[in-house]
Amino acid sequence: MKKAIGKHAAAPSVANGREGRVSTYDLVIIGGGSAAFAAALKTSELGGHAVIVNAGPEHGGLPLGGTCTNVGCIPSKTLIRAAEAARRAQQTSFEGLRVAGEVTDFAAVTRQTQALVTELRRRKYVDVAGDDPNIAIIEGRARITSPHVVEVEGQTLRARNILIATGARPFVPAIPGLEEIDYLTNEELYRLETRPEHLLILGGRYIALESAQAFARLGSRVTVLQRSPRILPTEQADLTDALTAYLRQDGIDIRTGVTTRAVRRDDDEILVETLINGQEQVFRSSHLLMTTGRQANTEDLGLEALGIRTNGHGFLKVDETLRTSISTIFGAGDVLGEQMFVYTAAYEGQLAAQNAMSEGHNKRDYTALPWVVFTDPQVAGVGLDEHQAAEAGIDVDVARLPLEAVPRALAARDTRGFIKLLRDRATDRLVGARILAPEGAELLMEVALAIKYGITAKELATLFHPYLTLSEGVRLAALAFSKDVRKLSCCAA
Repeated sequence: MKKAIGKHAAAPSVANGREGRVSTYDLVIIGGGSAAFAAALKTSELGGHAVIVNAGPEHGGLPLGGTCTNVGCIPSKTLIRAAEAARRAQQTSFEGLRVAGEVTDFAAVTRQTQALVTELRRRKYVDVAGDDPNIAIIEGRARITSPHVVEVEGQTLRARNILIATGARPFVPAIPGLEEIDYLTNEELYRLETRPEHLLILGGRYIALESAQAFARLGSRVTVLQRSPRILPTEQADLTDALTAYLRQDGIDIRTGVTTRAVRRDDDEILVETLINGQEQVFRSSHLLMTTGRQANTEDLGLEALGIRTNGHGFLKVDETLRTSISTIFGAGDVLGEQMFVYTAAYEGQLAAQNAMSEGHNKRDYTALPWVVFTDPQVAGVGLDEHQAAEAGIDVDVARLPLEAVPRALAARDTRGFIKLLRDRATDRLVGARILAPEGAELLMEVALAIKYGITAKELATLFHPYLTLSEGVRLAALAFSKDVRKLSCCAA
């Protein structure tokens, strides 16, 4: 079993005593994150009463706010911004400027990060529920005993419907020796007050890459060991190869095709024994971060006795209306193991509440779902890539615009990356985009709206885009389907 480094901050007291006002709730929600609160607020909006049952730190779970607020989006992106500030203070592409950034107090950086976590947990969760008389909060571990009953620490809650929104936690594979050492997951990483001398990361996806770059820029030596032949292995090689090169420029040692054989401790160092291309290699580090996937928090909920199915790493199986095999029990958020983003969790929580309150059958729709990896340059995507389009039987045309062709990037002296758009040849409608660019995520929603509402590449190219903005790159990429943008004057179409 993992030896945890640090503990979750204690959750604020949230027992508001309102649960006695109703004997039967319209919706009993198990979980305390984005999906749970979105469902509770929607239930209240529709005139119902909801109760949130959260197994906080005293019961082995997270405080209110779930993964995103406590150990995910908020602390990680705050730390990433701090790391970006450090890098910009250390390097510049402009002549005649002297910069000399230095990380003087690593603990102060993480303390400021945790202060924001505490503030947002109170302001966006505790206070929001406290201001709504139709929402109650109970701290404790829940168990579903029937399609309409939840038991919580000896208390019986009766419900018209039940929502399981218990989220997910790090999945740690069985590696020989791992149980005998202290290792980190995202649940401890952002609270470290001592900067790791050498952070070794197992994994090569979102959490791994964002953490690797942040800690490298804050002064740690960083090594990434990825099992697949490429980082972000579900993406196309043009994107992952370019990102790998940029991360290596930050001093990150990235190894791919790695089989991890064992882990052990040697005095103050952690040793990771690997096999790479048939060759044995041992890596030494001061800290080991496990970013090897996620597993659902569905143990001891009583699902098996009710015949509710799970798959994979305990993830809940639901239909398109978010119902489990029992029509009064719904699922939403990371516990589903599908679109594991805070904004999809909120969407699913609202949808589940709508269906529960009205006995409706509204189906989930992830059309034009945007996603981001917050490295620098950022990786941003929406819709299909070339492989996915081929699988869907869509004949696509691809326009790939290097940032060297975007005036804003030239003026900023930062031309890392590209903008890639995909259109259906038959209709000229956009079907996907992949963007690798500094602040590339800020370009994503224009393309997402175009995909959602059937805007063609030609129409996108005719829209006004302010000169010397990065968003002009989207217009230029749309023009690139039919023209050589290198031969156009500024702002010309």
